[in-house]
Amino acid sequence: MSQSAITVDQVTVTYRNGHTALRDATFQVPGGSIAALVGVNGSGKSTLFKALMGFVHLAQGDITILQQSVNKALKKNLIAYVPQSEEVDWSFPVLVEDVVMMGRYGHMGWLRRPTAHDHACVDAALARVDMQEYRHRQIGELSGGQKKRVFLARAIAQDGQVILLDEPFTGVDVKTEARIIDLLRELRDEGRTMLVSTHNLGSVTEFCDYTVMIKGTVLASGPTETTFTAANLEQAFSGV
Repeated sequence: MSQSAITVDQVTVTYRNGHTALRDATFQVPGGSIAALVGVNGSGKSTLFKALMGFVHLAQGDITILQQSVNKALKKNLIAYVPQSEEVDWSFPVLVEDVVMMGRYGHMGWLRRPTAHDHACVDAALARVDMQEYRHRQIGELSGGQKKRVFLARAIAQDGQVILLDEPFTGVDVKTEARIIDLLRELRDEGRTMLVSTHNLGSVTEFCDYTVMIKGTVLASGPTETTFTAANLEQAFSGV
């Protein structure tokens, strides 16, 4: 097995209102793999993503990304994030190419003046997701699938080695889903590691090497062929 790219060790997250959203969560994701994060709404998936990006305080436990702390990984631009559609203000006037350029901000100086290399990275990322012809369009004008591809391009332009994708298949058609899956496979083959939160259980065995099942804690984790089982799914989705 490859060295772990994501290590979550006995992590508990309790919010200020006293609600514990995640308790004693432990799992690892090997480097150069695609992992599915599976669970019902309210199971702790979003909290886990926030913890992986350093957005919430850990009541206990530890997280390492590529054998270093989350803060160090963030400072080195190692973690990229593809958000849920609901997290984005689509009415904000911004061009597609500018959204993708945001992925380069961490590589720029404090004035955020893009270099020729930054522009080349944006061009390459847009080409990779087949969105070059939309570069001068407002992000809010695009379809759901096109928006997802733009934010994936932002992650590619950032050159993040660990990519967190929050429900990337919600609101996209079958053709777009297949294209996104192909892109994720390509990124994996280049050595990137991806954690994909998804409700689309039908495609997990198709493209995910590893599966993490969550319901307030990690119920099971491991290779998809041994973890994505009927018994584990029943436990994760019981009471729904």
